[in-house]
This record gives sequence, structure tokens and C-alpha cells, in this order.
Amino acid sequence: MSDVMETERQPLRVFAEKAYLDYSMYVVLDRALPHVTDGLKPVQRRIVYAMSELGLSSTSKHKKSARTVGDVIGKFHPHGDTSVYEAMVTMAQPFAYRYPLVDGQGNWGSQDDPKSFAAMRYTESRLAPYAQSLLAELDQGTADWVPNFDGTMNEPKLLPARMPNVLVNGTMGIAVGMATDIPPHNLRELAQACLHLLKHPNAQIEKLCEFVPGPDYPTGCEIVSEPHDLLKIYQTGNGQVRARARWERDEDTGNIIIIALPHQVSPAKILEQIADQMRAKKLPLVEDLRDESDHENPTRLVIIPRSNRVDAEALMAHLYATTDLEKSFRVNLNMIGLDGRPKVKNLKEILTEWLDYRFATVTRRLNHRLQKVNDRLHILDALLIAFLNIDEVIRIIRYEEDPKAELMRTFALSEIQTEAILDLKLRHLQKLEEIKIKGEQAELAIERATLEELLGDDDKLKKLIGEEIKEDAKKYGDIRRCNINAKPPAQALEAADITPAEAVTVVLSKAGWIRAGKGHEIDPQSLSYKAGDEFLCAALGKTNQLLVLLDSKGRCYTLNARELPSARSQGEPVTTKLDLQDGARIISMMFGDNSERYVLGSDEGYGFYVGLGELQARNRAGKAVITVGKDSNALLPCLTRDPAKDRYALATAEGRLLVFPLSELPEMAKGKGNKLVTLKGEDRILAACVVPAGSSLTLLCGKRSLTLKPSDLEGYIGARASRGGHLPRGFQRVDSMSV
Repeated sequence: MSDVMETERQPLRVFAEKAYLDYSMYVVLDRALPHVTDGLKPVQRRIVYAMSELGLSSTSKHKKSARTVGDVIGKFHPHGDTSVYEAMVTMAQPFAYRYPLVDGQGNWGSQDDPKSFAAMRYTESRLAPYAQSLLAELDQGTADWVPNFDGTMNEPKLLPARMPNVLVNGTMGIAVGMATDIPPHNLRELAQACLHLLKHPNAQIEKLCEFVPGPDYPTGCEIVSEPHDLLKIYQTGNGQVRARARWERDEDTGNIIIIALPHQVSPAKILEQIADQMRAKKLPLVEDLRDESDHENPTRLVIIPRSNRVDAEALMAHLYATTDLEKSFRVNLNMIGLDGRPKVKNLKEILTEWLDYRFATVTRRLNHRLQKVNDRLHILDALLIAFLNIDEVIRIIRYEEDPKAELMRTFALSEIQTEAILDLKLRHLQKLEEIKIKGEQAELAIERATLEELLGDDDKLKKLIGEEIKEDAKKYGDIRRCNINAKPPAQALEAADITPAEAVTVVLSKAGWIRAGKGHEIDPQSLSYKAGDEFLCAALGKTNQLLVLLDSKGRCYTLNARELPSARSQGEPVTTKLDLQDGARIISMMFGDNSERYVLGSDEGYGFYVGLGELQARNRAGKAVITVGKDSNALLPCLTRDPAKDRYALATAEGRLLVFPLSELPEMAKGKGNKLVTLKGEDRILAACVVPAGSSLTLLCGKRSLTLKPSDLEGYIGARASRGGHLPRGFQRVDSMSV
């Protein structure tokens, strides 16, 4: 009869819940989050320990990385070799780690592409000098040892870090339901904060932030966050850090040279972002880009302005706002504490817990050493007894059947002492050895007294810890790389500020085809038009100004002249760029400063004047400006330089001309306006024109023209909304008017 396998049955809900919780706890505690004590995740801790076991110290010869990876996955970390090697690479990259733990030889990636490192069979590695601060006390009884995954050997549960590495190098990770983003910091600053906290355990976070003003990224960028934002990060454990690239201007060439980028920003991506703006003609201030980075200058991006007159500060502010030259980094000081639980901690909690761990570590180290000293003194006592009674000892060893038991009985020795005597070599029986033993006893007695004094006095123990922190800060620390200068978020330049003021002529045909040409010397009449089409109007302006178009139904639209097709072509239909309403057509175009004023109106006899800036629309559909009746159309806009002195002339279908002071019209953003002239029956306005003081007015009627001098105009001057005077015979049907 075959054995029946016993099975356990449980609901899927219960099983799934337990399995997911087990997995979640594994990811949180054994993969993604660092520990406050040594600041390492398990894979990093195992890599560092495995390299130390292989003898790959900072003074040894480099060895193939594949050897380290093989040891790690074979002995301690049964996961994929790729993930282990990538973790190892990150610890070796000077642009990723503020104080690298691995010293690599070969291609270990670049800031341009951190993943471009060579395979582990090609690269070589050893531990960096700073790694010694994590490992130096490992063999001094300071670590708890746990079995590895298959129980064949032990590995340290935590490393006895001599510095608060969790903040020194920082880390990032995504667990289940939580994440961590810890920025790197300057080692010397952290050491100063720890020393202050040792002396003043009740110190406020504000005081600690005087020593640790902010993160210190390895790339040496500039931190521009406000001080209160940085303080909030260290008070709550959450926040954001804004960092900017650093740049300088070459005095000889005038070029802008970027010498440091924000953390984890690729130089190639920066160049691509700037080049995209240049290709889109949104950055004419820049003529060219170059990447001159090399081994001596890890970051050297050259931006060549179009001319020396370009404001470098304004240009860089624009690039900060539109590229990754300014970047915000999320900070989430989430880590596993001394209680084994993940928690977001503030600066004081982190340093206090690490100092507690350091206090316990140093206590264990001193106790371990004290035990060694006592053990050695115990043996030295036995050796001295042997030398003082050497003849009796020799006799017992030579003639007694059980010399070990006899020695223990005769001289009241312990078993360990007796073994030490029996293990003595003959050459150690000389007289000099007795002197050495007494000297060693004296030295060890002094050391024992010192150790017992340290272990019995917390103040002296704190002093020792402080001295060791100072020593390591001096040995491994360096000056701050990231300057902290609070600055407001960068603002992108307006299109008008970016675009150089180049002259441009925009031409529109009667069929609605639009184009633009450089300069103001273009003759629109001489341009080529499609069959059956002809010139309608033109506008002269500059490329840093926006073009405003007015349609027959009183709606205004805005276009960028830089985006219009060249005048060498026949242009494009304006309807491809604007959404005109049914039956509407573009009747005029306006260029100029936003402060310039135009008189607008409808042929049904109403109007007002308005600033050009009010006419700009943000979308293709434009915006309604003039209220026009169903069977009416908008008048051509007329520029007025001085509304207080200019006059407005109107010609109607009945053959009347009215001239009145423009000051009688209101200034409005949009609407119907005030009555311009009194119209009767089917009468309507045919043409309008602004007449500056002292100017003549020319009327065009078919092929005939009539010029009215200032004295002639006096007969047509009247009040606004009057009917005006009759024009001479033959000039009653006015097609257009001009000054």
C-alpha cells in the first residue's frame, strides 16, 4: 500500500493573504530598505562582506568582478548575478555614490549612461578605502552572526559602521506599500552633527541643521531650495530638494560652459533637450552645442550663444525652466530602525539611533578586547609560574604518568593554563622570555585598567566615540561639493524675449494664403500668386512680435510670424492655422507693440479703440472683439499714435464724409463701442481712416483720387454720431482712404 501524502487545506483568501504579507515583509526588510545602523541593503552588505573575505582590501590587487559576484550568489545571496553585479557597479560609480564603497578598474559606466558598464568578466574591483569604516571592527566581537541561506556558514547581520553611512551615501528603493529616497550628505558635516549630539543629547533639529545644511550630491551641483524647505525635510523626513547645474562663462569666447549637473542627470539628455528647442526654432539665442567632457573634466557642456550680446543669466534661467538643468529630488527618509521596523525618521532620530548603535558597538568591542586581555593575562600567569618553577615543571612532565593533572594539582592551575605550559617550546625556556612575560603582563594590566575605566564611565566612552568619529571624518571626509544658495524656481523666457527682433513682412492674398519674408523691402505686389488670386494686405513687424489677424465678423487671431511659410513660396491657406467661422474671412493684419492702439468698428456705424495686446488670442478659434450684426462686417483697423489729438474720418455709402476727434471714442477691450456716424436706411460705412493733426486725407474712388488738405477737412468736421458733409460729385463712392 503506497504512502498517502498528508495535505493541508485552507481557503485561497487565507493562503493568498499570508503569502502576500510574507513577501511584503521580505521585500521591506530584506531587499529594498536600508538599515539605520550601516545604511546598507542586504545585497550591498553581502557584497562588501564577500569582498573582504576574498581579501580585496583597498591596498590589495584588483580582481575580476565575476569572482566577487560568484562568491556573493554562491555563499550569501541566491539571486541573479545581474542584479548583484548592478548593485556592485552602483557602489563603484563616483557620480552615483558620494563616497564609493567599491574601487573599480575598467568600464564601470558613465554619467551619460550609468548602465553602459562592461560585463563582470571584463571589469576588476576591490574595496574602496571608505569601505574600511564599515568593516574595520567586524572581527572584534561587534556583529551578530546569522546562518546563510543554506546554513553552511555564517554572515554578519549588520556591519559595525564607524560613520552614519545611511546618510553619508544615501539610497533609494521601492518596497511594497512604501519607498525610500535618502540623499547623500557630506561626511564631515555629519560628523560635526554627531559630535554635537554626543555632547548635547537634547539638541534641536534646527541646531543640527547648522552642521548639516542640506544634501551633498556627488556631481557637485548647486542646491537652490529655500532654507525652510531644507529644514522641513530634516524635521519631517519628507520633502523635495531643488538642484541646478553650475556654469561659468568663458571670458575669451563668451561661451557658456556647464561644469556640473544635478544628480542622476545625463549630459546627453540635456544636449538633446536643448537641441530639440533649437530645431523647433524656439531657442534662436543659441547657435551651437558641444560636449567636451573627458576624464579631466567629467562634465563640460559648451553652449555657444548667437552673439556676445545674449544675456547669459536670462538664457540659463530659461534652460533651467525648460530642461533637466534644474531638477527636484524627492526626499523620503524611510529606513529600518533599531527596533527592526521601517519608519520615516527625522535627522535627530537617525543620528540618535546610529549613535546608540555606535555606543553598543564600541561597548561590545571593548568587552571583546577586555576578554582577550584577561584570557592572555590568565595564560601569562601560568607561564610565569612555569618559569619560576621550571625544574619542577620539567620533572613532572618527564616522570609523572599524568603530567597535566599533576601540574594542575601542584601549582593550582586551570586546564587552559596547563595546556599553555605543555605547549611551550624548548627555545622559549631561556631567561629572556621571563622578562618578556613580565613586560607583556605590565602592558596588558594597564590596558585592562583602561578598558575597565572606559566601560565603567559613559562620559569617557562618549569621548572615545567622538575621537573616533573625528579621526574617520579626517581620514575619509572632504569639503562640500554642492553649494547651497536659495533661489526661486526658474522661469522660462517669453517668446518675445527669446526671439531676436528681425524685420519681417507678412503677406496675405485675397484667397487667404499667408506667407512671411525677411526684411521690410519686399514688394507684395511683385510676388507670385496662384491663378485667380491676388494681393490683399501686408503687415510689417519684427519676429519678436505676434501677428494679430482680424476677420470680417470681428474676431481676432494670433500667429507667430516665425512659424509661417517663406515668402519665396506661395504660402499656405490661413485656414490651416486658424479656425474661421462660417462666412468669415481675414480682412487685415496688425503688427506692433502691445501698447499700440487701433480703432476698430463695424460698417453699421459703431466703434472704439483698443490696445493691440488686448487683441491677442491663445487658441486657433480666436476671440470675439467687435460685436458685428448679422448682415454687417468689421471695418479695417486703423492705427492711432495719439488718440487725444488724432481725428477719425468716415465715408458712407450716401457719399458723406465725417471727421471727428478720436478722443470722443472710448477705449475698450471688446464690444460694440459707441456710435460713430448717423446712418439712415441701407446706408453703411465704406471706408475709415485715422487722420493725425495737420495731415491731408486722400480718397480713392475707382481710378480717381481726391486729396483734402487740412483746410479742406474743416468743412467735414463734426461731432461724433452726426451725419457729416456731402463729398464732391464723382467722389461719392469711396473705395479707400489714406493719409
